Amino acid sequence: MNIFLHTAIPFPSPFAFPKISSTIISKPVKACAAQAVDSIYLLQEMLQPVKSVQEKKHNDIWQLFSEAWQNIMFLNNQRMVAMEELDKMKRENEILLDRIEQLEMKKQNSCGKDRLFIKSDLLPRIDSMVLTGMISTGEAAGLRMMILDSKVSVADDFSDIHHKNDAELLAELRHFSDKCKKKCFHIVHVCTEMEPVIPVGSLASYVTGISCALQRKGHFVEVVLPKYAGLILDEVQGLREIEAEFYSYFNGQLHNNKIWTCVVHGIGITFIQPIFHSSFFSRERVYGYADDFERFSYFSRASLDYILRSGKQPDVIHIHNWQTAIVGPLFWDVFSKQCLVQPDKLALCGLEPSRLHRPDRLQDNTKTHLVNILKGGIVYSNKVILLSSIHSKGLIIRSLSHGLEPTLAIHMDKLLVAPCGFDDSIWNPSTDHYLPQRYSADDMKGKAVCKVALQKHMGLSENASLVLVGCMFSEVSDVDLENIKALVWIASKKGVQFIFMGLSKISSVALESLQEELKDDNVIFIKEYEEAMSHLIFAGSDVILCQSFDDPVLQVLLKAIRYGAAPVATNLVDKQFRLIIDHDFERTNFSQYISNVFGSLSLSQAIDEIVRIPRFTF
Repeated sequence: MNIFLHTAIPFPSPFAFPKISSTIISKPVKACAAQAVDSIYLLQEMLQPVKSVQEKKHNDIWQLFSEAWQNIMFLNNQRMVAMEELDKMKRENEILLDRIEQLEMKKQNSCGKDRLFIKSDLLPRIDSMVLTGMISTGEAAGLRMMILDSKVSVADDFSDIHHKNDAELLAELRHFSDKCKKKCFHIVHVCTEMEPVIPVGSLASYVTGISCALQRKGHFVEVVLPKYAGLILDEVQGLREIEAEFYSYFNGQLHNNKIWTCVVHGIGITFIQPIFHSSFFSRERVYGYADDFERFSYFSRASLDYILRSGKQPDVIHIHNWQTAIVGPLFWDVFSKQCLVQPDKLALCGLEPSRLHRPDRLQDNTKTHLVNILKGGIVYSNKVILLSSIHSKGLIIRSLSHGLEPTLAIHMDKLLVAPCGFDDSIWNPSTDHYLPQRYSADDMKGKAVCKVALQKHMGLSENASLVLVGCMFSEVSDVDLENIKALVWIASKKGVQFIFMGLSKISSVALESLQEELKDDNVIFIKEYEEAMSHLIFAGSDVILCQSFDDPVLQVLLKAIRYGAAPVATNLVDKQFRLIIDHDFERTNFSQYISNVFGSLSLSQAIDEIVRIPRFTF
């Protein structure tokens, strides 16, 4: 860098030197030359201090400039560091706020579950007091009503019941007098399966779903189940055995049972474990044995005996399928004062065959020498719920009644049709915490975000305009594999993306063989089921391939429509699902659009329709 100094240091003028007299000039030349040399030395000596001062000033200024420059660079670096720290603090603040929001939501959910757990745990404790003779059935009924009418207050006052024995708890219950005016119903399910403790089929998810929904509305729900050997206890809270003898009637004798209680998802569960007939529920499978009628009629009678003995007075007893349908005639014929079996077997649980083996009661409509237990459940129930995701009441009575058409026609006023159901508090894109961006039928922008997020996560080309097909199967047959293979070969050549995920070991093995044959960058296979990924697949897919539209276990059809994906059947027979709108399902313009447009399309036709009219604009 060059530095120029102007007027900062005065330079001596040549006219400032002493004048040389004329006498000197007149001297000889040699003398003049010598004198000139002396003058030069004199001039250098006079200029030397000036040069030193100039250099010193120059060095000082350069040093000052260097220090100033270093200070400027330091301050600039500090500013950059401060800006980075500020950005970091902002990000941490956002993360902290999100975490606080999640914790608050978790706390609210936990508080709600804790209240349900406490209430659900109090009721079995009262059962224990009745069975051990501490209180009468009348007092037990009053205590139960007090708890049901005062749900929130009871939860606040009895939060530490696990540390109290029955005598201490009874003393506190007797002193508890706050009552709520709100009316709620006490509902007891007598059934043979329930998620997550014994998930066998569609009944398991239905029992859990309807129980949770009823409890959210303020009703109290209990479930009575057999104590199977293969119970899944991962989500069970407070499992305990009631230390009391409990006998139930079967085949002309009284038989001892063990009673276990626990809470699952805030729902009080009672397990009945036979002692003498211990083999009834200690088997590998839940259904499919020659003595299924004996097994479940024993359980049905024991369930009613338990309800009576413990002093329960439920407003509703909800029975499920033929296995517990005999509770209907048992309740009205005894307690108020496989499906086809020999009439004399009714005597096993205390019923009179001669009174019930009649056309208007339990006599089978086709095989008149037998009694139909499911028919007895229909005849003796106040309401009958038919579970179907896609069929109307009329179609079920005409074509899917399994020989019960005359009975269903006579009792049509009792019949209600409901989808097999899933927990819409979990499977709802507007509240789904697994999704990167939530959305609803009124605002579908989040679906495109979910689609790109799914593509990115699976290593697919990230483009919301590409058609993405999700495929989730529980079981895959050889025929299904051939259909799927043909569908994928054709569609993948058009740039369509596929994501397969198995829901069981059987489907995973089948999909592995499919993966070997379908080696394509647009086809992705997920070997093990992941809950979060299943939600993202429904949200990010344009099309969901379904093994069957009448799918009571997985409910792929209903979930696809809820998440704005078009369901398409893998087989050619099961292609019609427009009846889904005929009964109790959330109707929106978007679900109506999906049903009307995609209700009878093949995969190729559905893809062409999506390409023609992108559905994110609806």
